Amino acid sequence: MRAGRLLPILLLGTAFAGPAVAAADIVDGSYGNKEGCQYAATGDSSGADFFFLLNKEGVTTAASYCEFKGEAKQVGGATVVPAECHEEGYEETTPHELTLTPENGGYTISFPDGTRWGPIMRCEK
Repeated sequence: MRAGRLLPILLLGTAFAGPAVAAADIVDGSYGNKEGCQYAATGDSSGADFFFLLNKEGVTTAASYCEFKGEAKQVGGATVVPAECHEEGYEETTPHELTLTPENGGYTISFPDGTRWGPIMRCEK
């Protein structure tokens, strides 16, 4: 899987943001697809093209990694988290605000450009 270019745009609704929380306090475990959960449990990648893992450090896919940075804010039922994203094959990181929305026991991760990952479900222990 090749994630689309992550193009920053303004995130709407920040005027209604709630209190700030530490980004690491948002996610209470590991969430992912089968390959992402395998990586969370073993540290070994299956090499799959479709790979998603959300944990307290950030979001990992087959082609990119977004590390949570700074304080997160509640916006409605979702949480907006500042992150620095790195795409495979590129040296530089790009700042983004990711929106983590709880959905059916998991999360959907949304980017300001409309890219959505998920829902991804809690990994079994």
